[in-house]
Amino acid sequence: MARKFFIGGNWKCNGTLEEVKKIVSMLNEAEIPSENVVEVVVSPPFVFLPLVESSLRPDFQVAAQNCWVRKGGAFTGEISAEMLVNLGIPCVILGHSERRSLLNESNEFVGDKVAHALSVGLKVIACIGETLQQRESGSTMAVVAAQTKAIADKVSNWANVVLAYEPVWAIGTGKVATPGQAQEVHLELRKWLHDSVGAEVAATTRIIYGGSVNGANCRELAAQPDIDGFLVGGASLKVACLLSLMKRHHSFSLAFLFQIFWPLAR
Repeated sequence: MARKFFIGGNWKCNGTLEEVKKIVSMLNEAEIPSENVVEVVVSPPFVFLPLVESSLRPDFQVAAQNCWVRKGGAFTGEISAEMLVNLGIPCVILGHSERRSLLNESNEFVGDKVAHALSVGLKVIACIGETLQQRESGSTMAVVAAQTKAIADKVSNWANVVLAYEPVWAIGTGKVATPGQAQEVHLELRKWLHDSVGAEVAATTRIIYGGSVNGANCRELAAQPDIDGFLVGGASLKVACLLSLMKRHHSFSLAFLFQIFWPLAR
């Protein structure tokens, strides 16, 4: 079953008001293929969500980088899923490795957040992935299966879920995941979904890659049968990779891809 290719740009904690306005302007002017060919999502910092959502072209979607696990209340500094819906934000990234490691978000907590976000109508990019120590100990699949199970235990409808596999060991370590290594995990994840959730969910759920992507590996990564796109946030993505993606998806313009992947514009 064909799964629409997905390209997500996580801008993380970067940007000024003027820089974001410039990025949006360039995105709006870019020549791109039909949204029937590829789904594009950009994820700016919270403070810029209303600006980007109101001024960005309608064939792109906007995602928040996180949301809280409950409706609201005395949770200083948090943003609720309901607030995102009220702002017209359709998507949210949850379970990112930085939040798991820096803020100690557990598998169960991420599962609860995914379930709550879905319950109010948000689409979710749910991140999973193992550390270098876990990879070297041979526990990759046990780790990502446990992370995915924590989501599956709380979610019955996967229509609005994209899984993002981000091997933490391949980010900022000097080690690189080969296309074969990435495909192996994506395939095993799809098998896990088939056996633990259902055949239809396994066939239709997009599993995208969020590890180190560069000009040497991105085209081969995109060609793997179980890699359905990218969630990119690091500065390792180079122009060669953008050119490869343009060839992969026909009519991407350089400005379009250059601006989606925020760190290259800085």
